[in-house]
Amino acid sequence: MKVTCSKNQLNHAVQTVQKAVTTKATLPILSGIYMATENNKLVLQATDYEIGISCAIDAQIDIPGKIVLSGRYFHELVKKLPGETVEIASSTEDRTIQITADNSRFNLLTLPVEEFPVLKPLTDKTNVVNKLIIKDNLLRDLIKRTVFACATEESRPIFTGALLELTADDVRMIATNTHRLALKKSILEINNNNNTPFKIVIPSKVLNELARLLSSELPVDITICWEKNRVAFLFENVYFESRIIEGQYPDYNRVIPPNFATIATINTALFMDAVERVSLMAKDGEYNIIKFQFCVDQVIITSNNPDIGKAYETVPITTDGTEITIAFNAKYVIDILKNIGASELHFSLNTPLSPASIRPINDDNYTYIITPVRTN
Repeated sequence: MKVTCSKNQLNHAVQTVQKAVTTKATLPILSGIYMATENNKLVLQATDYEIGISCAIDAQIDIPGKIVLSGRYFHELVKKLPGETVEIASSTEDRTIQITADNSRFNLLTLPVEEFPVLKPLTDKTNVVNKLIIKDNLLRDLIKRTVFACATEESRPIFTGALLELTADDVRMIATNTHRLALKKSILEINNNNNTPFKIVIPSKVLNELARLLSSELPVDITICWEKNRVAFLFENVYFESRIIEGQYPDYNRVIPPNFATIATINTALFMDAVERVSLMAKDGEYNIIKFQFCVDQVIITSNNPDIGKAYETVPITTDGTEITIAFNAKYVIDILKNIGASELHFSLNTPLSPASIRPINDDNYTYIITPVRTN
């Protein structure tokens, strides 16, 4: 193998696939980055069996071939190489690869290429029925607005992922840990003819990694393909694959109250600053609880920790409905305020023990449901 390519493109490709390189080397080959020449391209791959990422870059192919190098060392090396071009060449004398850039020359040991589980892209199948095309900015927004609400404990795996659902009217993403729920809907800008409604649950850590890769300045199309136990995302020169979480996702519509007795309109920035300050006194408490007393023209936010002290803040609001006092886990409130993306919000409530809703003003496509905490 002998190829020459742009150092910047190579660095970008290595950083992209590095997210799938395993750090827990149960199988040593999974700690490597696979490289192969294909149609005047250099294709890099990495997988840990949970996710797999492939990235193709332009290259001058003098001698075609395929190799596997240590992901950790290759990643660190490419970042620091001088010059604008890199030559990667197999050594005929031993199991090493020579990497040359300007006056720098390095030899890295290779891993056995025949042991690498090469990805077989879903998108290579001409008869893929399950396919959706969506703009990357829409998908990134769906992820950002919901995935923070996923469960982190593995006791109920279905809740560690987010539900991606296509309906007749929109595409939506839903995340919950059973104490809170985030739902974001988007109207598709692309006509996906013959698409039948579907539901798949994708691990939250996979969606977070995907969102980091969706960094183009101009919107690009993402093709999403799936079969019974895996899903793939194809965009620009990247192929990203993950397992699907199997199981029945609960009917999230049953959690959303149809109407509310009290609706408070609040300035988001003022509210978040106050909640963050008051929560400082609650952090060491068992449930990080703060209380909210919704009055006609203000909400009184308090916390009381016998070991630390008390906090009291007021924020001006406009209330339509009855006054109510209710308590929440402060983190669950702060999380939505950081992601709501609106200068004002509606905080809607019924009783001190029934689920409440937080949503941006004038946006029915984003809903956050939060369960209150019972207090003495």
